[in-house]
Amino acid sequence: MKNRILPWEGCSNVRDLGGLRTSDGRMTRPGAIVRSDNPARLTAAGWSALHAYGIRTIITLRTHGMQEDELNITPPYSDLVTVQAAIEDVTDMEFRNKWASSELWCTPLYYHDALRRWPERHAAVISAIARAQPGGVLIHCVRGTDRTGIIAALLLALVGVPLDEIIADYELSPDPERDALMAGEHSSVRDAILGALTGLNIDGYLRMGGATQDDLDAVRRRLLG
Repeated sequence: MKNRILPWEGCSNVRDLGGLRTSDGRMTRPGAIVRSDNPARLTAAGWSALHAYGIRTIITLRTHGMQEDELNITPPYSDLVTVQAAIEDVTDMEFRNKWASSELWCTPLYYHDALRRWPERHAAVISAIARAQPGGVLIHCVRGTDRTGIIAALLLALVGVPLDEIIADYELSPDPERDALMAGEHSSVRDAILGALTGLNIDGYLRMGGATQDDLDAVRRRLLG
C-alpha cells in the first residue's frame, strides 16, 4: 500500500492504481494509471517526479458549466499530452438543485445519480484512457477525491477489482468533514459506493455511453498488462 502513495511535491493526494488484486487473481499494473489532486500545484520537483514516473497523458476531469480556472495547467514537458473531460454538468438544473447547491456534492452520495445521468461523459474518459499515447495516464480534478473517485471506481470495476478494494482505495483520500456530512445522512463512504456500483454491469454501462469494446479491452490491457 505504501508504494502506491506517490510523494509528488506540491500535491497531497496522489496514488497509483497499480498493485490491487482482481477477483480472478491478477494484479493491476503499477505505473499505468495514477489518480491525483490538481497537478497545477506541483513544484518543479513535483513535475520532475511525475515525468520520471512515466506519466505522458494528463486527463483533467471538469464540470460543465463551471469556470474552474485552477484546473488550467501547462506541463513543463513537451511530451505530456493534456485532455479535458467534463464528467458532470451544473447546467442540468435537477442535478444542480439536488447536489451542486448542497454540501453533499463533496461526498460519494451523488455517485449513483451521476452514473444514471451521464454514462456518455464517463465513457468518454474511459475511451480517452484507452486511446492515450504510450506511457502512464494521470486522472485528476481539484481535490482528487470526487470526480477522480468516480472515474477511478469505474476503472477498477472494469478490470475486476472487488468492491471492498475499490472502497478502500477511495478511503485513502481522508476527509473528516465529508465523513461527518455522510454520517448526518445516516450513510458512509462504504454505503454510498456500494449503492452506486452494486449490480452495475460495467461493460454494458460504458458501451451504452459510447465506449467501444476495443476501448474496454485496451483499458484492461493498459491496467492489467
